[in-house]
Amino acid sequence: MLAFVLRRLWQMLPTMLGVVLLVFVLFNWVGGDPAYILAGKMSSPEAIANIRRQLGVDEPYPVQLWIFVKQVATFDFGQSWATGEPVGQIIASRLGPSLTVLVPLTVLETLIGVALALAVAFVRGSLTDRAVMVACTVGMSVSILVYIIVFQYGLAYQMGLFPVQGWGDSLGVNLLRYAPLPILIGLAVSIAPTLRLYRSFVLDEVHQDYVRTARAKGLPERRVMWVHVLRNAAIPIITHVMANLPALLIGAFLLERFFGIPGIGREVILAVERSDFPVIKAVTVCVALATMVFNLLADLLYQAVDPRVRLA
Repeated sequence: MLAFVLRRLWQMLPTMLGVVLLVFVLFNWVGGDPAYILAGKMSSPEAIANIRRQLGVDEPYPVQLWIFVKQVATFDFGQSWATGEPVGQIIASRLGPSLTVLVPLTVLETLIGVALALAVAFVRGSLTDRAVMVACTVGMSVSILVYIIVFQYGLAYQMGLFPVQGWGDSLGVNLLRYAPLPILIGLAVSIAPTLRLYRSFVLDEVHQDYVRTARAKGLPERRVMWVHVLRNAAIPIITHVMANLPALLIGAFLLERFFGIPGIGREVILAVERSDFPVIKAVTVCVALATMVFNLLADLLYQAVDPRVRLA
């Protein structure tokens, strides 16, 4: 296993170099000159030249690329163009609030999705199965904005069960007071597509030969579903969860924006509005790195779930 991990880490290097090169090209050749964006329409050529010199974008492209490579290698992305704070400090301070919402959301979504998928697959083809699939289709057709507005107005404003928005300094206070409503909305949005997907994973395994053999041995249907079928369906489920984890950090920006959560997604939106390129580039690189790391963890979990999987 150690040799496999080292080999995968070595393979990440050219991938990361490709990501760095792509990000550099997009932001420097396609994104335009940031000095004009920051200086405004009525600025003088001297002011624009001064801003370009302060930002370091007056250097030749090879020099700028080398500086960016060193920033990625040291995880020191300089300072924010909008606030002057170190970019690493901004990301570190925003990561905690995002994880406070996303970790419970991911765990609950996975557990509830697996349990419901096994239950629905147990009564596959029945009226209950069809009704659940219709409900999932309807739920997937509703925009997340509708969920946010309805839940925020009904549960928070009218009934007073949750704060309308806000965020505290204590992890316990945030988990018990401010995070439950965003988590509940996230579950309402994600459980329908998750259930449909996991149900298809389970049904793919139900018709396999090993399931018929288990039934022929007289094993209870509940044991067949929760032990034999779930173990083999766990591999695509792990793939789905691990592939979605990095994107969740950015994809929850609507929840963070509506509820005033100072997370990564909200910070990215603010950086785009401010044309704060260092923050955007740092988050892009971090998400790419997190994607590769989670893919590696998924491969390791495959073997833990199914010993027949060999790491090669």
